[in-house]
Amino acid sequence: MKKYLLSRKVGRKKWAGFLLIIFLAIVLFIRYSSVGKSSSSSVGESPQKQSAYEFFNNNNNEGSNDVVDENVKLPESKSIVELVTFKEKPRLIDVEGLNDLYSLSCNFSKEESKALLVWDKMRLLLSRSDGLNGTAQGVKEAALAWNDLLSFIEKRKATESFEKENEDCPYSVNEFNATTSRDGSNLRIPCGLVEDSSITVIGIPDAKQESFQIELVGTKLPEELKPPIVLNYNVILPGENLTKEPVITQNTWTDELGWSKVEICPHHGSTDMNKVDGLVKCNAKIFRNNVEEIANATSPSSPKSADVSNSSAYGTSNYPFLEGNPFTATLWAGIEGFHMTVNGRHETSFAYREKLEPWLVSGVNVIGGLDIISVLAKGLPVSNDLDLGFDVEDLKAPPTPKKRLVMLIGVFSTGNNFERRMALRRTWMQYEAVRSGEVAVRFFIGLDKNRQVNFELWKEAQAYGDVQLLPFVDYYSLLTLKTIAICIMGVKILPAKYVMKTDDDAFVRIDQVLSSLKGKDPNGLLYGGISFESAPHREKDNKWYISAELFKLEDVAVGIWVEEFRRKGNKVQYVDDDRFHNAGCDSDYILAHYQTPRMVLCLWEKLQKEHEPNCCE
Repeated sequence: MKKYLLSRKVGRKKWAGFLLIIFLAIVLFIRYSSVGKSSSSSVGESPQKQSAYEFFNNNNNEGSNDVVDENVKLPESKSIVELVTFKEKPRLIDVEGLNDLYSLSCNFSKEESKALLVWDKMRLLLSRSDGLNGTAQGVKEAALAWNDLLSFIEKRKATESFEKENEDCPYSVNEFNATTSRDGSNLRIPCGLVEDSSITVIGIPDAKQESFQIELVGTKLPEELKPPIVLNYNVILPGENLTKEPVITQNTWTDELGWSKVEICPHHGSTDMNKVDGLVKCNAKIFRNNVEEIANATSPSSPKSADVSNSSAYGTSNYPFLEGNPFTATLWAGIEGFHMTVNGRHETSFAYREKLEPWLVSGVNVIGGLDIISVLAKGLPVSNDLDLGFDVEDLKAPPTPKKRLVMLIGVFSTGNNFERRMALRRTWMQYEAVRSGEVAVRFFIGLDKNRQVNFELWKEAQAYGDVQLLPFVDYYSLLTLKTIAICIMGVKILPAKYVMKTDDDAFVRIDQVLSSLKGKDPNGLLYGGISFESAPHREKDNKWYISAELFKLEDVAVGIWVEEFRRKGNKVQYVDDDRFHNAGCDSDYILAHYQTPRMVLCLWEKLQKEHEPNCCE
């Protein structure tokens, strides 16, 4: 059996920030999330069921054709049709940990259970044989985290001890004058990293040893021999007599897969020109050819550098790490990857690998030949201090009317993005349409592997009533499950005329969104920032890698689902509005993406004072 589906070719993470509003086509999501009334056999017997397997497996570029439907107005760009072959019918399977996620309870009150409204409706979806790759791992790890969290909540309730603990989420942590041992010098990161978090190491390379390493490690599961390594930054030193070739290698390690694909800098003759957050993976600046000049490379009197495409000899490189020379190295988290700056100059960049993301980092290890002066981690996620009681009541989600909402806005967020969520609550979530209950805004968040993050998130959910917890660990590769969860809520739990999704780093002018919808036929409308042409990542180690057989990115999935809905004879209107700015902010925006909490607050202040959609840059 073969079927043709339309797919948008989407690659970089920035496209995931697009805002979508979906009406009536939601039935496609609900069909995907339902699996039959009683058993796995009912799934196979229903030819009308649309399975995830059909969407995410066995795409083949051969036989691609252009399709034009005279009843649907599409942009001028070409639509790519890809062949999908169905190999098996979906069935229910046993997923380790799934029963624990639904059998373990904590005697939650009705109010407490409001954070789990979608949770209860996702069980069958998570046990489908045609589910997303990585679902089983996300569920298994979530079960461990959930059990740990419930035990901690019960303990807190039993002791009625709600005083602050030593495990709060601080803005910074540090260590001074440490000496690395064989096992390294360790600095604990209490609540993971977020965008713009940084780790600064000040040290002096030891000439007696050949290398040193800076490692970002994750949380170790009970059955794992050692924790995953989110990044291993390995510095090979030139040696006492400058006889060795100095290089920097970057890699990741997991108990399941071992070491991944190593990246070497400088990598002579490399054809990899892909950038990370706009920065090159290796600094390509070189100095004079004289090997002896390397020792003076960090001196202010060194000759001016020049840009070249590659270097053929290690002696020409301005290598930033030299024995006996103190250095300051700062490793910081960007949108797409980690970046290392040494003595004020960018040296390397490393794209995030799949399932190894900044929020997973639980510690920093410095190992090998290095005398440490200090290690400082700052810009860390800070949880809300609910004890202050400042304006919690003013920021709580208002009661929703019994009648159908005008719009549900689902916001993608991760557990330790506390500051981003607070910025949204203080700004565009204060629009009258939200405060009156006409529009509901909810954050959709999977579990973290860190108990403290989960507990802080649980407290936040109870305080503000706008968080929906999801029964899987919050890996980027499982974003499609979040999209389905948003649609489940917008159809079955808080029925809404319009359903919208966006990110927690986006500023949304809700008044203009509602105004723009007036006069448009709401029947089968797909409206917002829609990308019809972009290229997928084909690098297997890249966090946003898309294979020819697997569309894991949720925005790609939306395009496929909506197109399948149309192909079954339903009406779909594609309306692309260029006021949805995906790469930042432009004047007259309806949505501005990639905004820091500070920028979000600034945009709101400008709207209140100037009554104009002016950007803050």
